[in-house]
Parts: sequence; C-alpha cells; structure tokens
Amino acid sequence: MSEELVVFFKALSDANRLKIIGLLAQQPYSVEELAALLNLKPSTVSHHLSKLAKVGLVNAKADGYYTVYQLDEKALEAKSRSLFSQENLAASVADVDAEAYDNKVIKDYVRKDGSLKTIPAQRKKLEAILRYIVKAFKVGKKYTEKQVNEILSQYHEDTASLRRELVGYKLMKRENGEYWKQ
Repeated sequence: MSEELVVFFKALSDANRLKIIGLLAQQPYSVEELAALLNLKPSTVSHHLSKLAKVGLVNAKADGYYTVYQLDEKALEAKSRSLFSQENLAASVADVDAEAYDNKVIKDYVRKDGSLKTIPAQRKKLEAILRYIVKAFKVGKKYTEKQVNEILSQYHEDTASLRRELVGYKLMKRENGEYWKQ
C-alpha cells in the first residue's frame, strides 16, 4: 500500500497538476481550455491529465467534438479514506526499525559492561535509557526498594534518581514500598 501512496503523491507533486485539480473542482474543462487558462501547451496538459487519471482523480467524457475532463470527487474522497486509513499509514512504516533511536542512545550512553557512562539530561534520551534499564525487571513481579536498588546499581550509582524516573515515566509502579514493572 505504501507504493500506492507514493504514486498518489507523485501525481500531486506538480504545481500545474494541482492547478488543474483546482480548476476541475470548479467545473469540467477540455484540454484546450485548461491549456489556455494555465498558459501551457495542450500536449503538456494532456500529459498532466493522464497522470491524474492514472491515480483516479480525473475522468473524461466526450462532449461533442471535445473530450471534457472533470474531477472525480467521489473517487478522491474514497481514495483519501483508503490511502490515509490508520492501517495503511502504519503499513507504510512497517520496514522502519522502531528501536533505532533507542539503540543509538544506548550505544552512546552504555559501557560494554552494561553500566551507564552518565544519566542523560535530555528527556528523550533518558526515556530510551529507562526503557533499556526496565528490561532487567520481570513484569508483575514485586520488588522491595532494596532489590530495586541492587538491580539499578548495576547500571549507575544514583539508584534513587533511576528509581524515581522509572516510576515518573510510568515504566514501573510503586505502592507501599514495593515496585513492579507493568
């Protein structure tokens, strides 16, 4: 589906094609009329119309001697709903590594032994590091503050800050002196 999105946007990526769509949204026109309005050669207008027709935005009908082009508003609405649906937009990034940023931050901030060189000050980088650290905890298992500190001390000596941030970023819960990963 991402290929269809690319083809659709390529068809719209020309200023003259956008002008043609704008004109056809008002009323149908022949190639000759569009050429005169846009100060283009009829062959150039025909080329643009064929690109727009290929993606289903315009259609042609015979009107006497002329072929008249019009915007297919229903097709435009249907194509918009289809192309911009949540699932199609999600599919267009399916091959993107969602953890690439986290991996880069981890590479920059973590030593070979797994401990942190420093705790990042920037929020986005800190979030990436916290997602890395929280993997040391089992989902649903309750930990005492002492156990949490023991685990966090493997990453950095400032266990209080890490503990507070893990809770603050909602990666862990704290209640009655117990901590757990959600």
